[in-house]
Amino acid sequence: MGGFFGAVSHRDVVLDVFFGVDYHSHLGTKRAGMIIHDAQDGFQREIHSIENTPFRTKFEADLANFHGASGIGCISDTDPQPLLVRSHLGTFALTTVSAINNAEALVEQCFKGGTGHQFMAMSSGKVNDTELVAALINQKSSFVEGIKYAQEAVDGSLTLLIMTDDGTIIAARDGRGRLPVLIGKNDEGHCVSFESFAYLKLGYADEYELGPGEIVRVTADGYETLAPAGDDMKICAFLWVYYGYPNSNYEGRNVEMMRYANGAIMARNEAAAGTLPELDYVAGVPDSGVPHAIGYATESNTPFTRPFIKYTPTWARSFMPSNQDVRNHVAKMKQIHIPELIDGKKLLFVDDSIVRGTQLRETVDFLYSAGAKEVHMRSACPPIMFSCKYLSFSRGKSDMDLIARRVVQELEGDEGQNHLEEYADSSTERGKCLLKSICEQMGFDSLGYQSLSGMLEAIGIPPEKVCTYCWNGKE
Repeated sequence: MGGFFGAVSHRDVVLDVFFGVDYHSHLGTKRAGMIIHDAQDGFQREIHSIENTPFRTKFEADLANFHGASGIGCISDTDPQPLLVRSHLGTFALTTVSAINNAEALVEQCFKGGTGHQFMAMSSGKVNDTELVAALINQKSSFVEGIKYAQEAVDGSLTLLIMTDDGTIIAARDGRGRLPVLIGKNDEGHCVSFESFAYLKLGYADEYELGPGEIVRVTADGYETLAPAGDDMKICAFLWVYYGYPNSNYEGRNVEMMRYANGAIMARNEAAAGTLPELDYVAGVPDSGVPHAIGYATESNTPFTRPFIKYTPTWARSFMPSNQDVRNHVAKMKQIHIPELIDGKKLLFVDDSIVRGTQLRETVDFLYSAGAKEVHMRSACPPIMFSCKYLSFSRGKSDMDLIARRVVQELEGDEGQNHLEEYADSSTERGKCLLKSICEQMGFDSLGYQSLSGMLEAIGIPPEKVCTYCWNGKE
């Protein structure tokens, strides 16, 4: 999906940007970049591939060549960025976190009228999304007008950072606030970040969180709002459930605390329904499933253990290889079990979500081969019924890549697609059929999903401000 970090100060900010971007490494998989601005020497930029090497090791050698009191950097899933752009608005650096569903239409729109507009095509023929955003911004006479125009034109989402040729940073949060943008402050300057913990570790304190669609200018001495926030927010629930880092806070709600509460709510509701199984241990599927499992174990008065450990020194992210077979094999190699906590035991695992189910089946087989007596599975969110069209945190783009949708199709064919709301509710007959079918396919002794209401309760902000499209398909 990607993330960014920027800083502007009365001192050199190279190390702040370097470590701030590095702290976003959990959000992207392929590209990373930094641009530093110095008042005398101008812009300095480096972009590297991070597909098989951590950000830090790629950019350490560049640090000696960087100097300046302003800088931005990013982790990106696909496109090389930040980009350095020259236009009638001046020379500026741009980095984006976006999902642009209508990219091809917007490119063609730029070609209309015989303006001679051109883009640098990547090897796939695709246009870099950040370059496309720059072209949209440059169609207007100011950055604020251009950013608003680009956000309105994009079908999906668009959050960005701009660094101008005087070292000023302009930050813009997506119009529906689907992702966070936060400002930190220290005695010498300010920073802008996707993750709050990134700047807290660097000695900055919380200063301000942008609202939906808000555009802010940030300097060493302060910040000012250039375009006010809107009222309609749809922040992504998966920030808390899955991809947000445990130390981060969004809209005043900490990720780790949400996950503890979420697991506890699942256990509470199962106890009330009389469906809590007899267990020896509760465990989490590493890493993000672990805090959900701690909450479940605490609420159910069941010991929490770690029956297998994820080996990460060489393969930190199981979904990094592009080949699905390689990803599955890497996932299997990473799971190093502890026989004493598995053999003859009744185990319940909590995962952050069950998306495609390709790796989870191998996990279950691995646990039974290690002697587990029973394996129960819980998902910390409801069945995922729709591929996200607002953010780019999942490889799958077809709804039929999702295990819940595939099983619905198997059960009822096309007719089942008209009853997705029932299938997502485990209290209905269709919901029970979904659970039973997935259990049979995956080899679980039981399966449970967190309810949508339970998940929203755990997040703890007004439900109407949270995007739940993945689960209910509501815009």
